[in-house]
Amino acid sequence: MTHLVAVVGGGDLSTHAVLAAEALRRAAGRRNQRLDLELRGRGATGAPLSEGAIQGADAVLLVGTGDLGEGRFSALSRAKAAIEDVLTDVDGVIDRALAGRSPGARPGAAPETSGPKRIVAITSCPTGIAHTFMAAEGIQAAAQALGHAVRVETQGSVGARDALTPDEIAAADIVLIAADTGVDRGRFSGKRVYATTTKAAIRDGKGLIATALKDAELQGAQVADSGPARPAAAETKAGAYKHLMTGVSFMLPFVVAGGLLIALAFAFGGIDAMSPENKGSLGFALGEIGAKAAFALIVPALAGYIAYSIADRPGIAPGMIGGMLAANLNAGFLGGIVAGFIAGYTVSFLSRTIRLPKNLEGLKPVLILPLLGTLVTGLLMVYVVGVPVAALLAALTGWLKGMQGASALLLGLILGAMMAVDMGGPINKAAYASSAALISSGIYAPMAAVMLAGMTPPLGIALATRLFPGRFSEAEREAGSAAAVLGAAFITEGAIPFAAADPLRVIPALVAGSAVAGALSMTLGVALRVPHGGLFVLPIPNAITPVLGAVVALVAGTVITAVLVGVLKKRAA
Repeated sequence: MTHLVAVVGGGDLSTHAVLAAEALRRAAGRRNQRLDLELRGRGATGAPLSEGAIQGADAVLLVGTGDLGEGRFSALSRAKAAIEDVLTDVDGVIDRALAGRSPGARPGAAPETSGPKRIVAITSCPTGIAHTFMAAEGIQAAAQALGHAVRVETQGSVGARDALTPDEIAAADIVLIAADTGVDRGRFSGKRVYATTTKAAIRDGKGLIATALKDAELQGAQVADSGPARPAAAETKAGAYKHLMTGVSFMLPFVVAGGLLIALAFAFGGIDAMSPENKGSLGFALGEIGAKAAFALIVPALAGYIAYSIADRPGIAPGMIGGMLAANLNAGFLGGIVAGFIAGYTVSFLSRTIRLPKNLEGLKPVLILPLLGTLVTGLLMVYVVGVPVAALLAALTGWLKGMQGASALLLGLILGAMMAVDMGGPINKAAYASSAALISSGIYAPMAAVMLAGMTPPLGIALATRLFPGRFSEAEREAGSAAAVLGAAFITEGAIPFAAADPLRVIPALVAGSAVAGALSMTLGVALRVPHGGLFVLPIPNAITPVLGAVVALVAGTVITAVLVGVLKKRAA
């Protein structure tokens, strides 16, 4: 463990110097960093640094101005910092001192990229299933091939796995974030951070690591989490789509829990389970939990975490309150999306423009930003946005519920094709997110079409490897079994390796099969109350209805995909 000594003060001892010393002590304790500290100046108390402490130290940190007794440290690597630097970015100051760099050095300057590096990474996608773990595997394989040490934390649908420890973060040369959703970066102040998408990690892990080592930027501390903790390079890559996907990723657990509980309510209590006359029964209780608790939180969660993605934690309260207003005004998920963006950009603007004395900065995230953000968002929702968006949602709901025949078939074709055209990319996610959000408005048919169409590509590929083995290499035939499992679980990405190997022939076949599955699903009136699960939701009573219609659509789409792949694809060499 490195040993750091620090001197704080100079001249008349100020309150800020005392606070800086305390901040250094706390940060060192949190990091398990050995630190000996001396507070100098008129009115200072405590013993000066001992000769033994100075001789055993690896570096010295000089904070403040005036007489700091610098002559004692001629043999030590030293760094200087202003008291304000310590109060706003104590971890960054310690990191620079231990690295032998002065805070006056160019922020975010890249160290030598030659030789093995220590990398910590986070991967996350909206549904937290396939892309999260594919990106993690891409980073791990690339780092191993390049000789770097790496630890990856996956933020999937079941929460964070292999969570990074403070020691691992402190020891890392860079932090690599490959995410399609907002990630809390408060842990990484003072570290060099590079942010990108999961797709970049999946497609070219080696290139990504090389770019990250070169372009990662130093992340400063955020005063009391008053603003988004993103490096500037990554901020330019974040946009409305990423913010929306963050909201969707946090919304999905509420949709899943609520939908399954409502389905179980019908299973135990029949179609009238939630009628007042059944109060006290198990079916009624399950319906209350699912419909009036879980489903009531869908829109607030969507809005709150859209705002969180834009403005970090101070945006959550205004966003959720705006989402609740949207629900109360019958503006539904459309109103929630609008409320989330209003709250997020309002809080972000206020955070950048409001300037307070440093000793009052702590009021911004807990008082000023939530209050003003909620006030602006709430008034806009009540007086400007709520009524027209509610009218738009009512028109959309009426149109979707009234669809029959050709209109239902056309919508199913479009949704199905969107699920297969990029297999987990932005087009796929747009179809998925809109269909999942419609569940909160009691519209279940688009979700069924999307899930069945999303299962078709990997299932069709798996079937093609059995029907037309000569079209595939031995490795591809073996991978067909894995694709079947992924397809059964509604993980469309299982078809990506096959599409990437022969895109001009395979992708049209996948799109055609998925379009047929989606069209049949909509035409047969298949309804799905939960946004995921694949074949595993079939045994759950009323989760998907009618089951026979769902099976027909899935089988038809799978067979068409398999036959077209066999017809279009050339024989393997």
